[in-house]
Amino acid sequence: MNSIVKIAGLSHRYNTSWAIQDINIEIQQHGIVGLLGSNGAGKSTTMNILCGVLTPTQGEVFINDISLKQEPERAKQEIGFLPQVLPLYMDLTVDEYLRYCAGIRSIEKSRIPAAMKEVKQRCGLTDISQRLIRNLSGGYRQRVGIAQAIIHQPAIVVLDEPTNGLDPNQIVEVRSLIKDIAKERVVLLSTHILSEVHLLCRDIFMIESGRIVFADTMDAFDNYLAAHSLLATMETPPPAETLLQIEGVVRAEAISDRQLRIYFNGDRAVAERIVLASAERGWRLSEISMEKRSLDETFARISKMSK
Repeated sequence: MNSIVKIAGLSHRYNTSWAIQDINIEIQQHGIVGLLGSNGAGKSTTMNILCGVLTPTQGEVFINDISLKQEPERAKQEIGFLPQVLPLYMDLTVDEYLRYCAGIRSIEKSRIPAAMKEVKQRCGLTDISQRLIRNLSGGYRQRVGIAQAIIHQPAIVVLDEPTNGLDPNQIVEVRSLIKDIAKERVVLLSTHILSEVHLLCRDIFMIESGRIVFADTMDAFDNYLAAHSLLATMETPPPAETLLQIEGVVRAEAISDRQLRIYFNGDRAVAERIVLASAERGWRLSEISMEKRSLDETFARISKMSK
């Protein structure tokens, strides 16, 4: 199977410091792929190189087997990019802006009206096409940003924190739009929002300290996020040491007079055992809930394991 995206031996240096080293990524089918990493990990450098904004020190990028180094103009026709800071001209209407974007994407003049109509329908912009962008809500501005990224029907769209700053309803709408456009292309999604990773991504590439430390499916990544502790609120909690007598509990610590954090060995049945023990011993359990590792904790754990 031919690759839609192939990043081979990518390294980049700023002055004497390497931002990324030997990044290798291959994507062979449509869908949403997560590109994760903590701040300063090299994620932005990788995205900028992939989009042709930055020339790498070493390595190559291929889009549909077209070399970004050897044929940059042709390769960039296969790439759409929505940076975190939206590239919008506030004093243009939606139509004026999309017409401008179609032109710089070298779409033939005769095809521009059809291309605009298609992305406006896809992104829910048809009814606001004559409105100034500055007068649009954050959610609609994001839709305009996505529309410019797909107007030339690229093979890959790179989205950097696409729901950042949106309200809950707008987030749901934009996520639905991302799922829709990913049916026909690769969407490379950079985000720090764990729920977004779970809801959208099929595969995950994780960069830490400038190197790929994880490349696998969402299911495999989810194993690292699995619950490993729970919070319990009790009216008369026992000493933390007493909880170690419950099968599966490996450690416990008091957070307050009534709340404990209880660490367990992965056996989720431990919650039921705690409920039963509370009923038998009069701890008066009022609330119990599983905790998942945060994304930052997961980054730290995977990075440590990869060294």
